[in-house]
Amino acid sequence: MNKDDLNSKLQSGLVQIKLTKVNGEERTMVCTLNDDIVPPATKEEPLTQKKVRAINEEVQVVYDVEKDGWRSFRWDSLVEYNVH
Repeated sequence: MNKDDLNSKLQSGLVQIKLTKVNGEERTMVCTLNDDIVPPATKEEPLTQKKVRAINEEVQVVYDVEKDGWRSFRWDSLVEYNVH
């Protein structure tokens, strides 16, 4: 999987990703990093701060539009992604 390609798509709009959780279950989520969709940063939600998003190169933080909150996934757990 190309990290730069996925990050570009996340910044442009909605992306549906499929990943394998640690327990072996598959999870699908619709997520984004698009500033027009992500809610503004608040003190109560520290992960909304852009500088926090880039802490670990092996983990990607995204905004899950279906759960209305920040989630993260490990790059090595990513199965596939599609522009939504």
